[in-house]
Amino acid sequence: MKRRGLFLLVLLVLLCVPGFLWQPHQAATVRANYRSYLDPIILVPGSSATQNRFNALVKELNHETPKTHSLLRVEVMTDGTLKYSGTLQSGDEHPFIVIGFQNHHDGYRNILKQAQWFATAFKQLQATYHFNHFSAMGHSNGGLILTLFLEDDLAATHAHADRLMTIATPFNLEEADPDVDTPLFKRLESGRKRLPHELVVYSIAGSKTYTGDGIVPFDSVNRGKYLFQDQVKAFTQITVTGANANHADLPENQQIVGLICQDILP
Repeated sequence: MKRRGLFLLVLLVLLCVPGFLWQPHQAATVRANYRSYLDPIILVPGSSATQNRFNALVKELNHETPKTHSLLRVEVMTDGTLKYSGTLQSGDEHPFIVIGFQNHHDGYRNILKQAQWFATAFKQLQATYHFNHFSAMGHSNGGLILTLFLEDDLAATHAHADRLMTIATPFNLEEADPDVDTPLFKRLESGRKRLPHELVVYSIAGSKTYTGDGIVPFDSVNRGKYLFQDQVKAFTQITVTGANANHADLPENQQIVGLICQDILP
């Protein structure tokens, strides 16, 4: 009887082993696939623009959509602290969060600093509001900051980037010669394999002249295809012409407002 009892005990333990081994795998799968209720749309302005840059755009988007989205504006100070204005309304699944910078000057080295400040702000916002997925839009250098974040810092946050729209983003800065690669473009190109593979990307160029939007050359915007193609789930490149197709006016361009409603807002 003792031998039979011992045999049954051993058999029971052996039958339980697969369950013990499977449980951590199941927990990891659930964590990987879980999507938080909060799914913000993060907006990043370009150089010389503040966290108030998209006030008019958000107002227009709320006019065009059946549900009003709240607006939280964040200014990242040079010491990494955050200043808030606006609010996230209770029950709003898809609020707008604008992240601007106290030091919003142009230049390669400053763009790298802004990308670091953005990562700091993102982590603090994530800790405060407990979201694990988001979509984003960046105008001009704002698109560079988002791309650097996706390459260098996203993985450490364990968040999922769903959709990205870049508007007049100069991936090769102001360089118009297609045979010249700037240090920034080389850096972005070297990190492209770290881009999230499930990301859907839209890159928009404005056409004020035959060569660009009055500030950013077409070739610089078009360099996005060398970064995103074959690295993300989908990449679409769009050129906008007509009224308000110059660099500064593009975020409020009615065609682009429509594209944001169609492709970025859930």
